[in-house]
Amino acid sequence: MINGSDTAWLMTATVLVLLMTLPALALFYGGLVQAKNILSVLVQCCAVACVASVLWFACGYSLAYSGTGDWLGDLSAAFLQNGGRSMVHPGTGIPESVYVMFQMTFAIITPALIIGAYVERIRFSAVLWISALWLLIVYVPVAHWVWGGGWLAKAGVIDFAGGIVVHVTAGVSALVIAWTLKPRIEFPKSIRPPHAPWMVMVGASLLWVGWFGFNAGSAVAANADAGMAMLTTHLSAAAATLVWMAIEWVSFGKPSLVGAVTGTIAGLATITPAAGNVGPIGAVILGAAASLICYGAVHVVKRVLVVDDALDVLGVHGVGGALGTLTLPFLAGLGMGGAALHHSMGAQFLVQAEGVVVVAVWSAVATFAITKIAGLIVGLRVDRDHEIQGLDFASHGESGYHTSR
Repeated sequence: MINGSDTAWLMTATVLVLLMTLPALALFYGGLVQAKNILSVLVQCCAVACVASVLWFACGYSLAYSGTGDWLGDLSAAFLQNGGRSMVHPGTGIPESVYVMFQMTFAIITPALIIGAYVERIRFSAVLWISALWLLIVYVPVAHWVWGGGWLAKAGVIDFAGGIVVHVTAGVSALVIAWTLKPRIEFPKSIRPPHAPWMVMVGASLLWVGWFGFNAGSAVAANADAGMAMLTTHLSAAAATLVWMAIEWVSFGKPSLVGAVTGTIAGLATITPAAGNVGPIGAVILGAAASLICYGAVHVVKRVLVVDDALDVLGVHGVGGALGTLTLPFLAGLGMGGAALHHSMGAQFLVQAEGVVVVAVWSAVATFAITKIAGLIVGLRVDRDHEIQGLDFASHGESGYHTSR
């Protein structure tokens, strides 16, 4: 039977999660690149959203959420052929159509996150091929393993809203693509600062708001779990923002706007897998840890590994998602508001670690193969002249800004 309250909340949450990609992530990433590349980022976000939507309808949802296989679902729900208007998703009071749409927004934002790794130098055709193949080969199987009743779900892994499924997959894959694609011409010595910090802040603020749908919506009901997930999400983001600001203040004498909102995103990514299990105290601890660990991870990727993960997808999302997943067992029982674990603390940690490691390895290997396939089909990188000119005009024949003379 359809529950009207739960359905209304999940429809609202669905809109909030879609807002995270269009326009939030588009603005966040668009402000971080050079002015000559802003439109390329916007069109990439839009195109990836559309590709993911159609593939999710055709077979992605079915392979992720149908069947009882340990490794992959089946095609019984391909093209949503069994989804009648009044059909209720099993175990919920939600119409199947709303559940499909809610999960679709997760399938949209995950490959869109990877855009941050390859901005300013990739062929648009390669974006389409990589995103389509990645959704089916990486995201769909992992979603089934964790959320669709697959082997990790049976092992008892906890990933409330996507620390493993969304952030670990996207972060590790981003690193592989950035490494394969090679750095931008100016990296690492003369990379220019973000052309529009105000736009970065607007995008991050919209992500913050949209994340309530991401995390609280994952309760799949208008209940106490959703309420606690909303509270912990906000507290983690706030704590992480303050700590990142403090790090920059101590290190450079001035806290930057871009740094502050990068901390916000780190806090949001880190609380994502744990939002349904930790209480307010755990959320603040996670937020603070997120900025400390992710700040260091960003430095390691760019300065130690010398990989041009342009907008820090691994350092913020991948590391943040893994951090929240691995520390969840130790924070769930801290203070009021925590939830029970599937196993003892130590056993739960081992399950969580297994999930992170296996998914990270699968994401890396599969993404390397996907990137090589895309390179053979359409080529990966624009030529040097087009990179210097900027992808807005070179790839799309438009300019983000017009100045009068």
